Amino acid sequence: MNNTHNIHDKRLADAWATLQSHADRGLPLDPDPSRLAFADPEFLLRRETRGIRMQLELMKPDLEQRAHGIENTVVVFGSARFRSEDEAAALVTQAEAAGDTAVADRWRRLARNSHYYEKARTFGKLVAQYSEKKEPQDKLFVCTGGGPGIMQAANRGAHEAGGLSVGLAIALPMEEEANPYVTPALSFKFHYFAIRKMHFMMRAKALVAFPGGFGTLDELFEVITLVQTKKSKPVPIVLFGSAYWKKLIDFDFLVDEGVISPGDVKLFEYVDAPEDAWDAIKRFYKL
Repeated sequence: MNNTHNIHDKRLADAWATLQSHADRGLPLDPDPSRLAFADPEFLLRRETRGIRMQLELMKPDLEQRAHGIENTVVVFGSARFRSEDEAAALVTQAEAAGDTAVADRWRRLARNSHYYEKARTFGKLVAQYSEKKEPQDKLFVCTGGGPGIMQAANRGAHEAGGLSVGLAIALPMEEEANPYVTPALSFKFHYFAIRKMHFMMRAKALVAFPGGFGTLDELFEVITLVQTKKSKPVPIVLFGSAYWKKLIDFDFLVDEGVISPGDVKLFEYVDAPEDAWDAIKRFYKL
């Protein structure tokens, strides 16, 4: 029998059915020595089994991506708060109609950046269109954090071009579901940020960082550091929105202070158009 179908083995199905029945009856999840270990959440959620949980989070998305031929990805980061131009305008109008000045001001600030949503959407289309007629080993797939904003835009562009795309969502109080444009079979959710970061890099052939906040900066500097220290192979690192990034981070100051080398600023490049971002990747790999 195919190993991927082992869940249909009667013994495994019975073990899971017993646990499901317990939950359906609303019974408390008390320790139960007689429960099979792999069907025992009380056991699996112990502090001592954290390593097992981390292994499972590493393994499950890896196996599923292999099964769908996902070997090379273009990772897209950016703010989860940006909306499409139409949605941003509607939210401003809605807040103004409600007389909520503070909310209207907030949405107006975010609406200034809605053009990045549209550009990320275009970029996602370019990646998917390139891969449409390529051999499996040469395909590139959009991979995002699975959330709203820039992530949704890139997944949306790939979806509109008929391509597969990956979403690596994280379980957060304010972000429960992946965006609807991630390919359902490739929509994963993580508990551990560290394992999620590993999955971003395991298949990444390029990183495109759109304007964003703490999360975007976290992922960007993670990748730059891995490449700088040669823990990862060099990949194109593209900073989309040159005015934003140059105002946000003074890399030349870091060079002047001697905390990074002059060559480190060559690890990335600035672009302002989806086509330029895609050209940077094509140029790097001579596509």
